[in-house]
Amino acid sequence: MFPIARFLALGAGLFGGIVLSQAPEMTQQYGQRIGGALDELRVIVENFDQQAAQNKIDRDKALTLYGASGEPFLRSQGVSMQETITRFETLEAQNEALSTALPVLKPFVLIRDADSAILANAWRDFIPAVPISIPGLVWAAIGFVCGWTLLRILAFLSREAYRLGAGRRYRLLH
Repeated sequence: MFPIARFLALGAGLFGGIVLSQAPEMTQQYGQRIGGALDELRVIVENFDQQAAQNKIDRDKALTLYGASGEPFLRSQGVSMQETITRFETLEAQNEALSTALPVLKPFVLIRDADSAILANAWRDFIPAVPISIPGLVWAAIGFVCGWTLLRILAFLSREAYRLGAGRRYRLLH
């Protein structure tokens, strides 16, 4: 490989390493946002459950009463509360998946099950960090190998395309 190509491959590897080293940090910042959302949703859901219990009914019965109401406002409140409970349960499951995953695999949990609103807000406020954790270093190494390999493949393909084109031009001229 030519010195300039080695330099470019090294640069691509470093760029890939820097970019992918941020995956654990993004996952960590996303997890903090899930925690905050769960804290707030938990207050709402527990308050609803307590109000239902004070009236000697459970959550399902309370939601059924909302849904059976003749008042459109109360029916819509029931639908809204059901959506809140579902979101709480979904985020709780994702938080559990994030907390039980191996640190190196947590970005894959994020990719698989990310909540779009929380992810968008986490991305908007994302602050890159220096990867001094093992997962950060592993992701940096993966990024380096991916960037370096991608540039090597592109260099090989461009050389082959040039050789094919040069050979075709040579045959046309002679």
